[in-house]
Amino acid sequence: MIAIVDYGMGNLRSVQKAFEYLGFEAQITGDPAAVARAERVVLPGVGAFCDAMAQLRATGMDRAVMDAAKAGKPLLGICLGMQMMFEWSEENGHYEGLGLFSGGITRLAAPGLKVPHMGWNTLHTRACPLFDAGEDPCVYFVHSYCAAQVNDDTAAACDYGQTFTAAVCRGNVMATQFHPEKSGEAGLRMLRRFALWQGGEATSC
Repeated sequence: MIAIVDYGMGNLRSVQKAFEYLGFEAQITGDPAAVARAERVVLPGVGAFCDAMAQLRATGMDRAVMDAAKAGKPLLGICLGMQMMFEWSEENGHYEGLGLFSGGITRLAAPGLKVPHMGWNTLHTRACPLFDAGEDPCVYFVHSYCAAQVNDDTAAACDYGQTFTAAVCRGNVMATQFHPEKSGEAGLRMLRRFALWQGGEATSC
């Protein structure tokens, strides 16, 4: 079973429907015990970083997500869920995240382009559980903040005024700034790969 973390924010039903369309059982839950029982965990999200982290901590789901990462369960962050996996964000101040990935989240620098970045863009990928090496899928974004650093954890990069990290992967933890559940067949392939991935080494955190 795939647990979709419910902390009062996010487009949870659309993520659940995408997994169900692919034939996988997915349960929306705000119960840390249910997350502990799940085989795989998804942390989605839409909204402000500070509010999302406050809700995650208030519900105890921050610890549930961290425990899933340490246990070696496949863990997927989506959009704001990816941002919360970093150490900090500068959105509306300076706020601490979960620290599963190093670095922070900054406002998208896209001179002459509209922010929020909303629409379809091409990825430049490396091999990881979500992609084969050299894939260049077109996916759907809605965001004003991003992980500007591109490093060894970067599984996909995107260009929109600047080059930013569009997906990360290390061990059993992976995340996308874009919305795979809204990215057509390309996004469904990524969700299927996540749901079928047999795992690897647990991410240290």
